[in-house]
Amino acid sequence: MCNATVTAGGHRAVAVTEPAPAVPAEPHAPPTPTAAPNEAGETPGIPQEGARREERGEGSGGGEGSEGGAGARPAPSGRTVRGTGYESILRRQSLRESAARTYARSLPIVPVRARGLTIEGADGRRYLDCLSGAGTLALGHNHPVVLEAIKKVLDSGAPLHVLDLATPVKDAFTSELFATLPGELADDARVQFCGPAGTDAVEAALKLVRTATGRDGLLAFTGAYHGMTAGALTASGGAPDVRVTRLPYPHAYRCPFGTGGERGAELSARWTESLLDDPKSGVTTPAGMIVEAVQGEGGVIPAPDDWMRRMRRITADRAIPLVVDEVQTGVGRTGAFWAVEHSGVVPDVMVLSKAIGGSLPLAVVVYRSSLDAWEPGAHAGTFRGNQLAMAAGTATLAYVRENRLAERAGTLGARILGQLQGLAAAHPCVGDVRGRGLMIGIELVDPDAAGPEDTAPPAAPALALAVQQECLARGLIVELGGRHSAVVRLLPPLTLTDEQATAVLDRFADALAAAERARVPRPSPSRRAPAPVPAPGPSH
Repeated sequence: MCNATVTAGGHRAVAVTEPAPAVPAEPHAPPTPTAAPNEAGETPGIPQEGARREERGEGSGGGEGSEGGAGARPAPSGRTVRGTGYESILRRQSLRESAARTYARSLPIVPVRARGLTIEGADGRRYLDCLSGAGTLALGHNHPVVLEAIKKVLDSGAPLHVLDLATPVKDAFTSELFATLPGELADDARVQFCGPAGTDAVEAALKLVRTATGRDGLLAFTGAYHGMTAGALTASGGAPDVRVTRLPYPHAYRCPFGTGGERGAELSARWTESLLDDPKSGVTTPAGMIVEAVQGEGGVIPAPDDWMRRMRRITADRAIPLVVDEVQTGVGRTGAFWAVEHSGVVPDVMVLSKAIGGSLPLAVVVYRSSLDAWEPGAHAGTFRGNQLAMAAGTATLAYVRENRLAERAGTLGARILGQLQGLAAAHPCVGDVRGRGLMIGIELVDPDAAGPEDTAPPAAPALALAVQQECLARGLIVELGGRHSAVVRLLPPLTLTDEQATAVLDRFADALAAAERARVPRPSPSRRAPAPVPAPGPSH
């Protein structure tokens, strides 16, 4: 178990006192052995490990106040809370909703109240939410500044639906957004409000560069994720669209060239240049290149800063617009307000969503004015004028900027990474720990499986699922990602306190140990040591 205390320093944040959600008074049953959520959505056996630390009160971190160590003690264990109807709700969901539902399968809970890091289920259990709406909740659930901004619009009598008409709320949002952008882009930017999802903003960005250049092809990267609509999927990893050329994304742990590090990134860049400059490569000059500065769904893989600068030079030298997808990495998540700022790269197009709406649906494309070749109505959407989301987004952007929460995320994230790397040394099943800021991934592997020399052990998706379930049993919500869903992802709010970070690490360490104990080792005649965990570097 990782018991080291995370400490903060050097940040400036406004403390906001947040009462924890009320919990029905119930007697506590003795803890029972942990188990995965069952089909009815029950999560029996939540131990009290780390809970006392959480409940001491306000921590020293970035502004969650009296929620402190999460306000999220694991709830009564070992028994089902009757009369709340949550089991019936889960059953009706499984009968009524499509087979495409995802999070509801691995997280069978019914949230009824939430504040900051804490979610309370209809069964009375509390959870520490390190999913944060897949990175949407920069300030956590129901932050006071967000609620106040929404209330102000509702009380004012302002219209809530305005299509793309100008309003004071929209003007304030645009001004605050432009104040956060890289200066070179902000001074010459245009913004397109899209349908309220990041995938529609990706569609708009691809349509934009194709219109502006008169070209059709696209450069994208292995492991990418840009959304679930048809056009966005063509640019994501694994799509077969012949108009999209797949380029190798640098990956230190599972390098496609078998080298890793700076050499692997250099080979990736050379391959890109070769394809574009070789008249026999079969790749014509494309309409644009789309890239994530940190691949999230691909397994939390940060792009090296030098490589990002190389991509900028390659595209600029060939008049190819560079599109950076900041849907999940934006608004301080990686330790800079926008992830591209780590490398100093100024893209031609930025795709923004999730946290910019302050927990409500909002998506935009920001781009250089020279690309603004659209005809009126070339991209539209009925709900592109979401006034409540713009108000909540303005409050969120301003709060993150004024309280330097991006810096806070970088400092705290580096400490969490260091502690997880220490934990990895005691657990051979942890193949790699990586990330940037408060966007963290732990890749789980099968250390007993034989494989080629000098390669990482194979991914262990079953173990990752078991860890996720053990985390949920301990009142911790995490997500899985990566090529084989073997990467445990942590996306806590930027307001995470030191005490909450310790509680998260304690619960994860305990869940990892429990899942590892339950795992039956595979017999192997040539058992080899796990790959070493790289020390944190500038990319973290």
